[in-house]
Amino acid sequence: MVMRDLQTVPTDPSAADTADRLNQGCFCVTLDRQALAQTLDIQVGIAGFAAALADSHSSLFSNVPVFVSRAMIAAMEDVVAAVEAAAHLPGYRAAAMAWAPAIAMADFGPVGVLMGYDFHITADGPRLIEVNTNAGGAFLNHALAAAQRACCREVQSHIRTILPAADFSNQVAEMFTAEWRLQRGAGRPSTIAIVDDDPDTQFMLPEFRLAREILEASGIKTVIADPAALSFDGSVLSYDGLPIDLVYNRLVDFALGDARHASLRAAYESGKVVLSPNPHNHALLADKRNLTLLSDPAALDQWGLDARHGKVLAAAVPATIVVGAANADDLWADRRNRFFKPAGGHGSKAAYRGEKLTRKVWAEILGCDYVAQAYAPPSQRVVVLDGVPSEFKLDIRLYTYAGATLLAAARLYQGQTTNMRTPGGGFAPVMEVAGSETLT
Repeated sequence: MVMRDLQTVPTDPSAADTADRLNQGCFCVTLDRQALAQTLDIQVGIAGFAAALADSHSSLFSNVPVFVSRAMIAAMEDVVAAVEAAAHLPGYRAAAMAWAPAIAMADFGPVGVLMGYDFHITADGPRLIEVNTNAGGAFLNHALAAAQRACCREVQSHIRTILPAADFSNQVAEMFTAEWRLQRGAGRPSTIAIVDDDPDTQFMLPEFRLAREILEASGIKTVIADPAALSFDGSVLSYDGLPIDLVYNRLVDFALGDARHASLRAAYESGKVVLSPNPHNHALLADKRNLTLLSDPAALDQWGLDARHGKVLAAAVPATIVVGAANADDLWADRRNRFFKPAGGHGSKAAYRGEKLTRKVWAEILGCDYVAQAYAPPSQRVVVLDGVPSEFKLDIRLYTYAGATLLAAARLYQGQTTNMRTPGGGFAPVMEVAGSETLT
């Protein structure tokens, strides 16, 4: 994985215009569902896995790709680099930890596997909507990208699918090994537990299975576990008698405060298990209140952020403020220009477009930790649904490790937020449009 050097990427109007035209007018179906089914069945090692997934998750994958200019991809990667640079500043870290829970204060070394940087695309460049530490979909999108087939001939000469690296599976194993070494110094984990509450009922269970098979193929024993089934004897965290070296954390209890997570918490706090992503990772990057820091050019400059990074963040991070009693009246009056998110939110849960707010919901927001973000409208992709062209909103997610992009994917949806349940929507591959060309 090689991180792109920070650079100012000039906008290429021809590529941007071509990408927009394709998103509005290319109705090619690029997803080869038979190839996807074969890929999924092979990866998981279960015949009929893909058919069962199609029945239970009918809107998980969209049939169409999303087109993005090469310059826009580079600009998003520059934003990731700038955020990661800010997160290393002592001033930023102190400010982020000021509202973090006590468990997040200790830094054991890991930087967090599969970070998710979510963007809306605008005519003026990307807008960073949020950062997530337990970003779902990477393994599913790896399979999705492999199942894409060529679009119509006149489009092929202008685009390429942004596929995961050919050695994506090796990169995954290397990523978890790197996390292990950041805490342990050498070697690699012998056992990994993919952990979520009641995993057999989780919407992303298919992804857990894909991750398990990739890790098992690399020689790392991997299990999918409910944290309530973990036990800790003061020295070893175990699952059904199996010692666990590293936990791939998919919980949304970011501070491990739930009683069901007591064993995992104890093992983590005592340094007896490597946990990734962990409470420190979330507090440093994914707490939504940190967007107030990343959208404050004066503070970033005072903390010593390089001017190039500062310019990138000033353009890309919508102005964000913490909601409180002192600004409640002003925010209510300006709600149509805002998007409200819980500080510790995940997966668009309890997030609201301001113009949709009711007084009842507003009162609930004021009773919790929320941020108000300047609304950055998403771009759109037209999808033919039941023979009728329909507009879908879209966002782009970069899956990263230590600031380096592993893969890119889009999510198509209707309504206020993504839900992966809208017919015609779901995950979509990102296709890069090269510069200096236009379609005829």
